[in-house]
Amino acid sequence: ILQGLLTIIVKEGASDIHLRAGSPPGGRVDGVIKRFGETRLMPDHVAEFAREMMPRKEMWEVFLQKREADFAYGIAGLARFRVNAYFQRGTVGIIMRVIEDKPIPSFQQLGLPAATFQQLAEHERGLILVTGPTGSGKTTTLGSLIDHINTTQPVNIVTLEDPIEVLHRDKLAMINQRELGIDTLSFAAGLRASMRQDPDVLMIGEMRDKETVEAALSAAQTGHLVFSTLHTQDAIRTVTRIIDFFPPHERPQIRQALSESVVGIVSQRLLPRADGVGRVLATEVLISTPLVQEYVKDEERTPLLKDVLLEDNIRGMHTFDQHLVDLYQSGLITLETATEAATSPHELRLMVTKTSHLY
Repeated sequence: ILQGLLTIIVKEGASDIHLRAGSPPGGRVDGVIKRFGETRLMPDHVAEFAREMMPRKEMWEVFLQKREADFAYGIAGLARFRVNAYFQRGTVGIIMRVIEDKPIPSFQQLGLPAATFQQLAEHERGLILVTGPTGSGKTTTLGSLIDHINTTQPVNIVTLEDPIEVLHRDKLAMINQRELGIDTLSFAAGLRASMRQDPDVLMIGEMRDKETVEAALSAAQTGHLVFSTLHTQDAIRTVTRIIDFFPPHERPQIRQALSESVVGIVSQRLLPRADGVGRVLATEVLISTPLVQEYVKDEERTPLLKDVLLEDNIRGMHTFDQHLVDLYQSGLITLETATEAATSPHELRLMVTKTSHLY
């Protein structure tokens, strides 16, 4: 029953699968939860599914004690899954992230500015951050960047992920993928250990705490190219969020380190397409320049990063709202979607009015 059910949901393009008692099976397709069938799952069914998927028999006993468990499960020829089993209202629930073993999309296929991203990937050292809310495609963008380096540079890449969602195989580069909980206990510990693994490129799944940020900045300053993600909406909030991990007396020093090491910040969101089929990527891109470094270093002038983004598009920089206007004028998203997603709906409408006069 389980394999058949998972096959149907994966074939529908679900990114996450929800199985719980009293509710029909669900899957997140194009960002929206969709039900599969009318039949409500029984508590015994869900518990049996969890038991069947667990890699070791003794794990079930541990799960009953601890009331939650994380593990991986795979179906040959279909997909790998990152599974979280938990209890809710006294019954077992399961949430599964689908990790498909399929070709990694290129910058062009994802709708990313290819020339800008190639330049980012060619840096020898520094920090590149991909930010956005949960489910905005950060992992896919990072996967594409790592794959580009893997294809074009003879370097050693070490990734620290929770969980591993994009599977890489050695191409021109060598690549080691380490998973939290299985291969290392925390991002900070894994990062410290990876510095002894002769890395050229490091990818950290997420900047979760002060220790990880410190280790990432240190690696970027000592000649490594470091990629990571943050749950922030745009470039200015990303800078502020990193600084906020630290107590006030450490912040000037961290601003200095961040200004010296940041190479680029890409913020992104996935928006519904105008034709109703799938989603389209909207981005904000900040590239480090001497002026950007000054604004990152100086708390009073950090808000001025917005002016740099608006004006310095020669280097491939743009704000979210500028990209939203482009997507709207290309017919990829509706004006309503653009306005809802805009950082400043008022400024977006002004830009639309101004540019429509030019046509």
